[in-house]
Amino acid sequence: MHIKIENLMPHPLLSIKHNENSIWGKTIQLSPKQNILLNASSGKGKSTFLSTIFGLRKDYNGAIFFDGIDIKNLTLDDWATIRSSKIAAVFQDLQLFPKLSVKDNLLLKNELTHKKTEEEFISELKKVGMEDKWEQKCGLLSMGQQQRIAIIRALSQPFEWLIMDEPFSHLDDENTQICLNMIAEETEKESAGFILTTLGDRHEFQFDLELNL
Repeated sequence: MHIKIENLMPHPLLSIKHNENSIWGKTIQLSPKQNILLNASSGKGKSTFLSTIFGLRKDYNGAIFFDGIDIKNLTLDDWATIRSSKIAAVFQDLQLFPKLSVKDNLLLKNELTHKKTEEEFISELKKVGMEDKWEQKCGLLSMGQQQRIAIIRALSQPFEWLIMDEPFSHLDDENTQICLNMIAEETEKESAGFILTTLGDRHEFQFDLELNL
């Protein structure tokens, strides 16, 4: 899915002076299969950008197009299809169900997509050192553990784009690399791309495109 961002400027950021390299107010083309780093300091609109791409915010000037279609013209049914098969997301608040177990958080999402088996989930938990947390309630996990669960859950659906808002902020370097390798492997398998926001760390990864806010 091609994404075109045309003169985008969220209303809360209208009064802020933006760097000349910022993508705000410019035309940007995001091509399928690109791995994109979105770099900005706090308060520059990283979360706002991803929420707008995901259709959660409509308070902006300019336009966003998915394969030539202005997203303001998309219906609720259109968005339901997009969010289940075209765009997966990891937001800063993670949106896990704290009173449900890791197992239930993962399988609840998987019931909509039927993409993975329990064995595959357990294998992925093992990769990130959490195979013993299968029955643990998510609310009792550390933030770093919850981030790993949110990443695994996001990868449990078909997608053409994976958008992630500082998904490694509570992870050490080793676990960050493990998760980034898992993400790169899954996006390649899906012939997809991803957008990763960061406060400046490239995580020793070769990105196809780096954007600034």
